[in-house]
Amino acid sequence: MQEPGTAHPQEKIAVLDFGGQYAHLIASRIRRLGAYTEIEFPEDFDGKRASGYHGIVLSGGPESVYEPGAPAIHKEILESGAPVLGICYGHHLMMHSLGGKVIASGSREYGAARIHWNGDPDERGIFGSLPDEAVVWMSHGDEVEALPDGFEVLGSTPDCRFAALGDLSRNLFSIQFHPEVSHTEIGDDLLTRFIDVCGLRNSWKLKDFLQAEQTRIQSDTTGKKVFFLVSGGVDSTVAYTLLAESMPEDHLKGLLVDTGFLRKDEANQVRSAIENLGLELMVHDASKEFFQALKGHFEPEKKRKIIGDLFLEVQAEYAKKLGLQSEEWILGQGTIYPDTIESGATKSSHTIKTHHNRVEAIARMIEEGRVIEPLAELYKDEVRELGRLLGLPEHLVDRHPFPGPGLAVRCLCTPEKPEEHEGYEERSVDLRTLLESSGSIQELLNSTGIQAHLLPVLSVGVQGDKRTYAHPVALFQESGETAESQYDSLLELATMIPNRVGRANRVVLSCSGPGGYKLKPGQDLNQHRIENLQVADAIVKAFQEETGLYQKIWQFPVVLLPVYRTDDSEMRETIVLRPVHSRDAMTASPYMMSADQLKQLCKQIMDTGRFGDVMLDLTSKPPGTIEWE
Repeated sequence: MQEPGTAHPQEKIAVLDFGGQYAHLIASRIRRLGAYTEIEFPEDFDGKRASGYHGIVLSGGPESVYEPGAPAIHKEILESGAPVLGICYGHHLMMHSLGGKVIASGSREYGAARIHWNGDPDERGIFGSLPDEAVVWMSHGDEVEALPDGFEVLGSTPDCRFAALGDLSRNLFSIQFHPEVSHTEIGDDLLTRFIDVCGLRNSWKLKDFLQAEQTRIQSDTTGKKVFFLVSGGVDSTVAYTLLAESMPEDHLKGLLVDTGFLRKDEANQVRSAIENLGLELMVHDASKEFFQALKGHFEPEKKRKIIGDLFLEVQAEYAKKLGLQSEEWILGQGTIYPDTIESGATKSSHTIKTHHNRVEAIARMIEEGRVIEPLAELYKDEVRELGRLLGLPEHLVDRHPFPGPGLAVRCLCTPEKPEEHEGYEERSVDLRTLLESSGSIQELLNSTGIQAHLLPVLSVGVQGDKRTYAHPVALFQESGETAESQYDSLLELATMIPNRVGRANRVVLSCSGPGGYKLKPGQDLNQHRIENLQVADAIVKAFQEETGLYQKIWQFPVVLLPVYRTDDSEMRETIVLRPVHSRDAMTASPYMMSADQLKQLCKQIMDTGRFGDVMLDLTSKPPGTIEWE
């Protein structure tokens, strides 16, 4: 694993990775708050290794501590004298290891909850001096039932009595919620107090990473040259600039492969932006090759792997034409940590999606030392800060994230014979038939007049650190228009439904009135569908810039669904709008523009005559990923 280095290598906190989606996010948060962190794996982490750290965090994970073969820890870690913080799975593991009891809770809990603290603030350890109550982020299916000796309950939520626990005499703390995600209001304050208990306040800064990374690049590229694949996004632009600042000019070449899945006229815009930085960039149009390779494919993972493999083939062929195929040339990429963690890169993690920079061929090259990724330990907000340290202009640093495979992962596809593939529905399903045991959802639907249907299409989600492939649920207003006074009810439904309906992992709001939907079979990544998506995407981008929303929204994917309204004789496909708040791509919440803005944007898209409906994605991450594939 690439290690950024630090001026104080002995002053550090260990984050034990149990395969959850948040291990590196925890490390990133603590680094940003001023303490250096390193990721460790529990099977290699014994008492002797623990003695080299000022503090230890036990991260989340997808397993249950009471199951055979679940990840465990050496008990002496909890006796090392260093402060320990257990989070989610780590919370359960600490309790289980010390003699407490953990059970399946009987109901999943994903999303916001409100925590209340117990007792005198001066007697709550790292939970002292926090607001009396605060919103925290939950993502779990197990819960603590009984405490080990020495522990007391320091905080509870309405649905989780043992939400925050501590043994103050030993500086052992554990929590059911995730302080590392931006949706936990007191997350940074809580982690800062843990850093203070570890005695490491202000002991490390991102500028230290920059200095160490430049030294590492110079060392790793000695006698080598880098052929860098540029996408034009924030990550690749910052990584390309960092390499250019750290190595001889004639040892670095950049290539933008136009797959046909870029935004409208984006290849020319990216080349101009890179050249304005004083760097050279070659552009190669390979769109025909990509459309041909993806013909007939509909599975998201298969599509991503085809794109990743073809990227390498095109790069290799282009490098051969330029005479760059010798052993002295290595591949450069702008990969950041969410791309690797969601590809199942840690020892116990589940694959959420395979990033195109993490296909098998790339993994082999990494093992052979033929790939350099200067940002692989960073998250999006850190990449932006690094870009500012490198002197990049704000319009490049603040650019919305855009996936490497481009619009290919925003254009959902379907098999020729959906009935032969598990999970696909022939028609939309009235959700009420699935909610017989969930009276609270029924009550909310009845009180608001909202209708709900399961859509006959599948999207990727992440629930309990595991990948899901399930249906979106569409909500409908009788009139087809939504008032802002209904936003709270809609967002409440968007939280409740994925928690309680096993076949659902995402909730959307239709901008039209109630109706049924049917799946369009045999829809692949053809040029006509991508052009339609480019048109909708361009409308959304222009609308954000005209209204000032671009600076308020972190990312705004536009998705094309191969479903049509049953009352549409032209069988036109559906557009989904996915504006989100986020800071690091590991968690996100929907951005709710004003009702007037939503109505105006939907009208502009519908006025093209290309689409049968427009929907707004109301889903947080988790349980839904930011991208639909």
